[in-house]
Amino acid sequence: MFDCSIEIGKFHNSKVSLGKEDRDLMKTRRDANRKRLKTGLEQNNYPLHYGCHTQGSYAMKTMIQDDNNDYDIDDGIYFKKEDLVGPKGADLSPLQVRQMVCDALSTSSNFKTPPTVLKNCVRVHYNEGHHVDMPAYRTIEEKDFWTGKINVTHELASSSWKQSDPKEVTLWFKAKNIELSPDSTSSNGGQFRRVVRLLKCFAKSRASWKASTASGFMITKLTEECFEGSNGRDDVALKNTINNMISRLDYDQVIVHPILDGITLTNDTDGRPNFFKTKLKENIGYLDVLEEDTCTFEQAMKAWDKLFNISWFSEQNNTDNKVAVTSPNKAVRKHGGGRYA
Repeated sequence: MFDCSIEIGKFHNSKVSLGKEDRDLMKTRRDANRKRLKTGLEQNNYPLHYGCHTQGSYAMKTMIQDDNNDYDIDDGIYFKKEDLVGPKGADLSPLQVRQMVCDALSTSSNFKTPPTVLKNCVRVHYNEGHHVDMPAYRTIEEKDFWTGKINVTHELASSSWKQSDPKEVTLWFKAKNIELSPDSTSSNGGQFRRVVRLLKCFAKSRASWKASTASGFMITKLTEECFEGSNGRDDVALKNTINNMISRLDYDQVIVHPILDGITLTNDTDGRPNFFKTKLKENIGYLDVLEEDTCTFEQAMKAWDKLFNISWFSEQNNTDNKVAVTSPNKAVRKHGGGRYA
């Protein structure tokens, strides 16, 4: 396969991976909202949370750049179940808890757009397009009758109280990045993480796909199932992972939660995995030219441009005078399961 590893690396670092400046800005706003929340809860005589935990793509470091600054950071708020009660001792409903959080955040008058209550969180808006999502959780501690062990579970204040454990999801992802990446100790974050970012970039490469394609969490889980690393060759790893993903979704479009038993990321009528698979199928063929012995640098760059719907690659110079090379042997998945068809 024509070696585009350098160009893919440059593209990832300059156009896909979120820069330190943006991450630091979101962290600053996260911390400001934590202080705002604590102050508001105290002023309103609401139950106090016992902690916050950043989660999602920010915690996993899989956030990608967005031309419209549509960045979000998820910062979970944790309450003890026994504290979330009303005046008569009844448990607060999920909606009541989300409204309580929204009221606490709204004590500040600095917002042009007030915080809003959504199905799974309270959203804090910023003029630049950023937002901070603050989902609320209640923590339940129960003693096992037989062992005496204290079992701890967390429930998200959604349309109902739903079992959830985002902290464990972050730990799962970090462990998988170490397990699957041939370069997990590198300063660039691990190949598995980079391929997740590149696939999320592909999923957002056409504006018309936004409402129909797989979510970032779905893509992350699918990448874990289908990842095929190639040491020093992110271009090979990405192409092989896409082909594996198409085969996987041809066979089954249910995506299971990585941590919670019996929970799926998809529902019975979910069309997002199929939409994502269809777009992968429609566009992966552009990379066929990379396997040809006569492939030129210009053809290779044009192929990647078509995949990502950009012109960035064609603007790169062939400073190394690259020519077509024999494809490396197809890699075996590090975590078992053999080779994909």
